[in-house]
Amino acid sequence: MATVINMPRLSDTMEEGTVASWLKKIGDKVAEGDILAEIETDKATMEFESFYEGTLLHIGVQEGGTAPVDQLLCVIGEEGEDISAALAGGGSEVASEEVVETAPVAEASAEIPEGVEIITMPRLSDTMEEGTVASWLKKVGDNVEEGEILAEIETDKATMEFESFYNGTLLYIGTNEGETAPVESLLAIIGPAGTDVSGLASGGVTAAASGSKEEKVEAPKKEEKAPVAETVNVATGGRIFASPLAKKIASDKGIDLSKVKGTGENGRITKKDVEGYTPVAVVPAAPASEAKASAPAPQVYTPVGEEVFEETKNSNMRKAIAKSLGKSKFSAPHYYLSIKVDMDNAIASRKQINAIPDTKVSFNDMVVKACAMALRKHPQINTQWKDDVTRYAKHISIGVAVAVEDGLVVPVLPFTDQMTLTQIGGNVRSLAGKAKNKKLTPGEMSGSTFTVSNLGMFGITSFTSIINQPNSAILSVGAIVQEPVVKDGAIVVGNTMALNLACDHRTIDGAAGAAFLQTLKIYLENPVTMLA
Repeated sequence: MATVINMPRLSDTMEEGTVASWLKKIGDKVAEGDILAEIETDKATMEFESFYEGTLLHIGVQEGGTAPVDQLLCVIGEEGEDISAALAGGGSEVASEEVVETAPVAEASAEIPEGVEIITMPRLSDTMEEGTVASWLKKVGDNVEEGEILAEIETDKATMEFESFYNGTLLYIGTNEGETAPVESLLAIIGPAGTDVSGLASGGVTAAASGSKEEKVEAPKKEEKAPVAETVNVATGGRIFASPLAKKIASDKGIDLSKVKGTGENGRITKKDVEGYTPVAVVPAAPASEAKASAPAPQVYTPVGEEVFEETKNSNMRKAIAKSLGKSKFSAPHYYLSIKVDMDNAIASRKQINAIPDTKVSFNDMVVKACAMALRKHPQINTQWKDDVTRYAKHISIGVAVAVEDGLVVPVLPFTDQMTLTQIGGNVRSLAGKAKNKKLTPGEMSGSTFTVSNLGMFGITSFTSIINQPNSAILSVGAIVQEPVVKDGAIVVGNTMALNLACDHRTIDGAAGAAFLQTLKIYLENPVTMLA
């Protein structure tokens, strides 16, 4: 019997996954434990193995495609097995699209003449709820062949070409140029020439479908609002042939289409032509009266260019970061405490420690160790807010923020207070390497009770961070800088480091946060206390 494999939840915060690559293709034999695919979650790209044996019969999410957790990913079963029932019940995109396209036809099957096809507004992106017809490339009465472009439809992500899957004559347009209609509403009707579809058109599938003829005639007049993308060459009086998308881009960028050379069929201006157009600066000749002036007037330089934006698709990790940090910032009442630490003794101690063969300790390792010891003395900082209770963690597990290519991850050091400085250093380096190679497991990124974020290595002297929930606090560590300090009544050059503690006021009052920083300062300024 065929087994439906859904998009797995590979992390505690994962809501959707992207298939980075398939390691099996349809028809391949699959053994239990074989790696089926590499899936990008909100935190890492992970291998997903099969728990079943059989043949890969169907792939529901192609490489590069994104799908929510529990949506159909693939189907495994016996070779040649009929999987239509599995697809119908598995919630795959293929199955849902078939229902969408056939549902309107099934409702009125008795009224639809033979050979007539009802075209509904397609779902051209995973988040699309409505579409706007940017342009119709066919008009009522035109012959349409399968594969021909019917219209250009603007979704919530892009303007895309929509092709016909049927042959026939375009009998009716339900959504005019410039009009917006929800997904699955009536877009057009195709069928044999001369077929009466007035009954279908007036059936009220959408408001757009039941619009009056007068409204449909006036709709194209909306183009008059974009004079820059004029379709008439002012100099010659001839018509400019340009795709609607090219007109829209030209209007947005302020480009005169009469100056753009088209490379499309019959000189038609395309999107590529507009995007590649570079205006030529024209320097006007000086009037004769100015040329005769004894002192030449200063020339004014007017830069010529285009405002250019580039959009990149947000990765699952980037979306997860935005969601979790937004939730933390807007739900937890943050406040910040700052302190400066004298690092002279820490610098000397680190130099002595690292002189030992096969030993390497960073200043960040010293901060993590000091935090673990200070948290033991100040349990109020090691808490989590729940709506009805405050949760005190009896264990101490510190998360260390690590920057990666797509964003930020926080690997965790379980039971940090039980580790020595060198153990902390070795574990942090190992986890950071895994993070940069996207090999961290969900278990290695969960369970923190406190977080440390360090930007000192980038030369940042002071900053504040957003709390990594469910933690109640996060420490921001700046760079060690040399500056004048007062010691024994004299001004000398000292090495100082700024620490900023962000606290959740629901669990940590100002006095508790200040006391924690004071203890942390004592440990860092006297590193020998951390070696006991």
